[in-house]
Amino acid sequence: MADKELKKLNRKELLELLIIQTRKSEQLEKRVKELEEKLEDKIVKIETSGNLAEAALKLSGVFEAAQRASEIYLESLKNSAEPRN
Repeated sequence: MADKELKKLNRKELLELLIIQTRKSEQLEKRVKELEEKLEDKIVKIETSGNLAEAALKLSGVFEAAQRASEIYLESLKNSAEPRN
């Protein structure tokens, strides 16, 4: 509303406008809080998934090393089992 329009309103009308604006403000504050909580949840999920992905990659490296070690061990067993000429 323009300043001229506001000046034409009586006290009751001004109070009604104030109440309406206060309610809108409270609704918006509530919505902001809800959105901030959702955002925080998503950030935690993203950080957790990043940590899980890193852990999986590290474990993958452990499993790869164990696989290589077992292959080397099996190869050495085969070599020692072969008759020497």
